Amino acid sequence: MRLWDVFFGVSHRLQVVPNSNWACWQCGHEEGHSLFCTSCHALQEPISDYYALLGLERKLAISADKLQQQFYEMSRHLHPDLFTRKPEREKEYALEASSTLNDAYRTLRDPVKRANYVLKQEGFDIGEQRSKDVPPELLEEVFELNMALEELSGGDEAARPQLQSARQNFIGMLAGSDGELQSLFEKYDTAQDRDTLGQIRATLNRRKYIQNLVDVVERALA
Repeated sequence: MRLWDVFFGVSHRLQVVPNSNWACWQCGHEEGHSLFCTSCHALQEPISDYYALLGLERKLAISADKLQQQFYEMSRHLHPDLFTRKPEREKEYALEASSTLNDAYRTLRDPVKRANYVLKQEGFDIGEQRSKDVPPELLEEVFELNMALEELSGGDEAARPQLQSARQNFIGMLAGSDGELQSLFEKYDTAQDRDTLGQIRATLNRRKYIQNLVDVVERALA
C-alpha cells in the first residue's frame, strides 16, 4: 500500500482543515490543509494541533487504545528515513511531523497533560500554582502535616506513622480527583462549555497541590 493511501482512508478525512489560504508547496493545489497533498501526494507542513495531527476528535475523554493505534500507524509512515530521497523541504516536514507526533502522543495519553493542553488552547492560564494557594478544605490536613514534618526532622520518630497515614490519605485524594476529572471530561465532551473547563482547571489545581503534598511526605519518609 502506498504511503498516501494510508492517509486517504479514515485518518485523512479527519486531518483536512478548511483553510482558503492554504495551497500545496509543491504543486500549488488548493484544498483544506491535509498532511499529504491530495493532488501530488507531497508531505505538507504538519498541523500543530495535536488532535488534528493524530486524526482524533477533540475530546477530553479519549480511547487510549485508539490513540495508541493512531500514533503507531502514523509513526510507521512518517519516519524521516522514508523521506531520504525526497526534496529538502519534505525532509524537514518529515522531521517536524515526527517530533510533533511524539509530543502529541506524550501529551494526549496523560489525562492531566491532555486537560492542560485543551485548557491552554481555550485561553486558560495553566501557569505554575503558587505554594501558598492551599485549598480551603485542606487547611487542617496541611497544618497537621507541617507539625509532623517538623517533629520528624527534629528526630522524633513517633511522627513517622502519622506521616505514613497522611501519605495514604493524600493518595486516596488523588484517586478521588482523577475520578472527578473523568466525570468532568465526559461532561465537557457533551456540552463543550467554558464553565466545565473552569471546573476542570480548579480540580487540576487541587490535584496538583495534593500531589505536591505526597511528594513532600515521601521525601521526608525516605
